[in-house]
Amino acid sequence: MSPSSDSTSAPPAFPRFKPLVLEDRDIIRNLLWAYQPETSELTFTNCFMWQSHYGYQWSLDQDRLLVVSLAADNQAWALPPVGPPPRAGLCRRLLEWLRDAHGVANPAIERADPKLAAELEGQPGFVVEPVRDHFDYVYSTADLIELAGGKYHAQRNHINSLGRAYRYRYAPLREEYLSACLYLCARWCQVKKCDEDMSLMGEWEAIGAVLANYQALGLQGGVILIDDRVQAFSCGELLNQDTAVIHLEKADPELRSLYAVINQQFTREVWAGVPFINREQDLGEPGLRKAKLSYHPHRLVEKYRIRLA
Repeated sequence: MSPSSDSTSAPPAFPRFKPLVLEDRDIIRNLLWAYQPETSELTFTNCFMWQSHYGYQWSLDQDRLLVVSLAADNQAWALPPVGPPPRAGLCRRLLEWLRDAHGVANPAIERADPKLAAELEGQPGFVVEPVRDHFDYVYSTADLIELAGGKYHAQRNHINSLGRAYRYRYAPLREEYLSACLYLCARWCQVKKCDEDMSLMGEWEAIGAVLANYQALGLQGGVILIDDRVQAFSCGELLNQDTAVIHLEKADPELRSLYAVINQQFTREVWAGVPFINREQDLGEPGLRKAKLSYHPHRLVEKYRIRLA
């Protein structure tokens, strides 16, 4: 059954917030789609999958969407308010609310997009600073499919290597594959020792939330099968009219070439008609940054931290 907004109660109005749940999808998704975001955080799926980790709650201020992380009061923060300008006054009120209601000494709006940063440029009372670790990597879809030229030599080698070693095939991510995807992630988590890393545990919980609600979230996905076993999968959705965002991509940790294969195959089979692919940020992890740069992004989408001056 597809999710729908709860018609029996009005959406919360700022400064009242409510925990973000699946039944909120329609109203939040519609507000986000009207905004046509560039940054990967601004989808309902992203907020929903990380809700357990970040304690996301949401509210409305007239026609603007507010999402805050309240996992711990003294570390509470906000995503950028989504909606039409002017938003300077709302940003100020939101930051003051985090300070006064939740005791945050230096409250921040995190992962603010270029539109909001430009809107606040020159406004008194704000500090706006870029955060490189949060920048999103956006690629040309055609580049990811064709992998043409010398700069993609390594990726083509990975794909050819897997093709020589195994007979694999691509298939859409259907309900029958969901449990196998979860098992694959459990193996990945065991290798990565998720139980010793809070951020990896958070990622494990986020993956579980997506796979458990895959149909209701309205996602597109694909798998790579070897001997009819799921060895890699990916899923995503449209971020805006010109860009798809990839929420998850996991592969058997013992077959590194699978990442190049699922990347190319999923892009070709599902997103060929969309000009760009947003593959999210690297969070400052050196290995992940190197891997994302090796695919030669078309551009980086800058994100900012906004504080009170």
